[in-house]
Amino acid sequence: MTTTQTYTSPNEQGYYGPFGGAYIPEMLHRNVEDLRTKYLEIIYEEGFQKEFQYLLRDYVGRPTPLYMAERLSKQFGTTIYLKREDLCHTGAHKINNTIGQILLAQRLGKTRIIAETGAGQHGVATATVCALKGVECIVYMGEKDIERQAPNVARMKMLGATVIPATSGSKTLKDATNEAIRDWINNPNDTHYIIGSVVGPHPYPDMVARFQSVISEEMRKQLLEKTGNELPTHVMACVGGGSNAAGAFYHFLDETSVQLIAVEAAGEGVNSGKSAATTALGMPGILHGSKSLLMQTDDGQVVEPHSISAGLDYPGIGPLHAHLFKSGRGTFLSVTDEEALMAAFELSKLEGIIPALETAHALSALKQMKFKKEDVVVICLSGRGDKDLSTYMKNL
Repeated sequence: MTTTQTYTSPNEQGYYGPFGGAYIPEMLHRNVEDLRTKYLEIIYEEGFQKEFQYLLRDYVGRPTPLYMAERLSKQFGTTIYLKREDLCHTGAHKINNTIGQILLAQRLGKTRIIAETGAGQHGVATATVCALKGVECIVYMGEKDIERQAPNVARMKMLGATVIPATSGSKTLKDATNEAIRDWINNPNDTHYIIGSVVGPHPYPDMVARFQSVISEEMRKQLLEKTGNELPTHVMACVGGGSNAAGAFYHFLDETSVQLIAVEAAGEGVNSGKSAATTALGMPGILHGSKSLLMQTDDGQVVEPHSISAGLDYPGIGPLHAHLFKSGRGTFLSVTDEEALMAAFELSKLEGIIPALETAHALSALKQMKFKKEDVVVICLSGRGDKDLSTYMKNL
């Protein structure tokens, strides 16, 4: 049995360093085991790759541009590129993963798809690929998120999905995930659960990272074309569970010259009691099927997270990111609600791009960094800001 691992691949039990694994109820064992034993074989099979690449190109619109943000670069005295995942079909990076997982689900003979969603971007991306393939789709979403992300709820319904509110706990992403896991336990035979981030039991964190790794694969080619060097000095991305960051970091994980900057949501302030800065506040624990860092009380109760951004208010973090944090390979910063809002308005006025609130956290973190003139910084612009207009309108 192999226990070797690099940053890009967990070991056979699904561990990145001390984090990961599959902590699941017995009733899910068959589903997860079925997935674990088959996913690599299926996703690297020629027919799968052919269809996956075709859909990424002609349906999602990849490769997404790597845009040199001239005015933003000038402000920080360095060269800043934006990886435009906001230009993907559906408006965010989430569709890279849902395309991969719907193709996988079909090859596993599943006829019903469930998903959880926070900001609604993953829900929309799941509903989109289910419509594309004519598969039944059920999306669990926190009641509070349904209110603050109304346009995405409408999109999901238009695409034929059933949206079920999660009414327990903080009524946000964590609770929606709990409901989706319950559904999967009750419907193990015909249902595939499309997890939207690099969280959950092994093989999900690895599988989602692989589907999202197209982001950094393209970055390398595009940087070579634009700068003559495949490697930037910094890659920056926001982190909730961490799928856009995993995708943006993936092909640089073992390139130690590249600094990986992950930006969490500090909410109203790291120590305000209303935050989602997991690495600053979290301790090792088990949530949603894997061991990672999570915000919890001394007796192990999950602390309710808070962020202005519905995609970042998650009390945990993917096991890959927990490992990057603990090993020192990644630098983790946090940004408050207020700072993220300011950064969103600044980018809109500087570059004519309205970012998602999640992405705005990564943009704001530029202010916490010191760059040299010759540095090359790539920010993963994970999503567009349409879904956040109601929040932006309150702060105009």
